Amino acid sequence: MTVEREEVGQAFRCGFVSIVGRPNVGKSTLLNQILGQKIAITANKPQTTRNRILGIHTTNVAQTLFLDTPGIHKPSGKLNRYMVEQALSACRGVDLVLLLVEAHDSLGGGDDFILDVLAQGSIPVMLVINKIDQVEKEKLLPLIEAYAQRFSFAQIVPISARDGNGVQRLLQEVERCLPAGQPLYPEDMVTDLPERFIVAEMIREKILRRTQQEVPYGVAVQVEQFEERSGGDLVSIQAVIYVTREAHKRILVGKGGSMIRQLGTDARHEIERLLDAKVYLELFVKVKKNWIDSDRFLREFGYE
Repeated sequence: MTVEREEVGQAFRCGFVSIVGRPNVGKSTLLNQILGQKIAITANKPQTTRNRILGIHTTNVAQTLFLDTPGIHKPSGKLNRYMVEQALSACRGVDLVLLLVEAHDSLGGGDDFILDVLAQGSIPVMLVINKIDQVEKEKLLPLIEAYAQRFSFAQIVPISARDGNGVQRLLQEVERCLPAGQPLYPEDMVTDLPERFIVAEMIREKILRRTQQEVPYGVAVQVEQFEERSGGDLVSIQAVIYVTREAHKRILVGKGGSMIRQLGTDARHEIERLLDAKVYLELFVKVKKNWIDSDRFLREFGYE
């Protein structure tokens, strides 16, 4: 990596920063906004993010390694316990924690639990108040005061992850908290996730956005074939969508295959933007009963 450190007159900084919070507060939206491209899926449903996702943001003064995490919630079942442990473990061994909350919420029991966990360590915590575009400014002051009395934050930064308002200031505050160190990744790299993982997540996102009730929570996606053809101008992908019930399979297939075709079209357009190539996408739906509580299937689907 070639970074002109002498121009900025300071030591280069590098460190890990975890983004934590309750479900649906905008953690993945914030990560995508910071990176300027989509690597984490988003949907208006709890437990959209299931794994820790690394996002790499590099400037001429710092490389910040962001960890997007599942929403912290009261878990029920092995999959949910896995997700919560992913989030809580990301609060350990990093240089900074960003606690993301919503501007239109009050400090509640879920945030109290997270703050109690963070208080057990010595890692600095920055409070990031998201969705400020949805509230009047004067309503932010009581919320800021309530959090400031509850916990000693390194900084409190209001933002809108959706439109980017305040995100640049947040990045500057984050970089000031990082330790001096050499970059760990090339400057043009934004994640260490394999393309297969991102493709599977993009397919799952389309399912989350088009289905209701319990269907999204029992869905896993595995990419079984990922093959470049015609000199890389065409990518052939076969993916299997696993559900827990036959009724869910019927919903995802749809009448005459209408739903699975629409899911494929939605996903294909986004995958083509990711890969910058034409994509031939085939989707199949299979039933694996109770996979969300099976250690073997959780490992098979990458939830270890």
